[in-house]
Amino acid sequence: MHNKLSIIFAILSLITVAVSCNDSDNYLPKPRGYFRIDLPEKSYTKVDTIEKYSFECPNYALVTPDIYSPNEKNWVNIEMPQFKGSIHMTHKPVNGNLGEYLEDVHTMVVKHLQKANGMRDSLIVNEEHNVYGMFIEMDGKGVATPMQFYLTDSTKNFVRGALYFNFQPDNDSMQPVINFIRADIDHLINTFEWK
Repeated sequence: MHNKLSIIFAILSLITVAVSCNDSDNYLPKPRGYFRIDLPEKSYTKVDTIEKYSFECPNYALVTPDIYSPNEKNWVNIEMPQFKGSIHMTHKPVNGNLGEYLEDVHTMVVKHLQKANGMRDSLIVNEEHNVYGMFIEMDGKGVATPMQFYLTDSTKNFVRGALYFNFQPDNDSMQPVINFIRADIDHLINTFEWK
C-alpha cells in the first residue's frame, strides 16, 4: 500500500511539473509599471487677496502664504497636495533693479540645467494688462523644477514662479502631471493682473 501511494504521488508530481512548465515558451517579462494618476477636473477661482497682483488658480490647489518669509506679504505658494507639489511665487518691487532680478532668474535656470536634457522658453506679452515675462520648461529625469516663469510690468513689479515637487522627481513618470500643471500655469499667466 505504501508503495502504491509513493508511485501515485510521483506520477501526480510529474504531471504537475509537466503542466506548469508548458507555457515557458510564451513567457514575456512584465513592463515596468507606474502608479495611477487621477487628474481632477479643470476649474478656476480668482485669487484677489494678494496686495500687488491677482490671478486665477485651479480649484484643486490651495494658495498659502510663504511660511519661510512671513514678512513678505506678496509671496505665496500654490499647494497641490494630491501631486505633492507646489508653485512658489515671489514678488519684488522694481526700483531701477530689474536687471538684477533677471540675472537671478538666469542663475536659477543655469543651476537646474545641470540635470536637464533640454530647455524651452517662450516670451510672455500681455499688453492689455501690462504683463511681460518668460516661461521656461526644462526636461530631464532629475530636474528639481521642470517649470519656471517670471512676470513684470518693467517699472514697479516683478514676480517669479517655480514648480517644485516634494520628492525626488522622475519626470518621465510624472510627465502626465507636469503637462496637467503646465496648462494651469498657462491659465495663471493668462489671467495675471497687477493691482
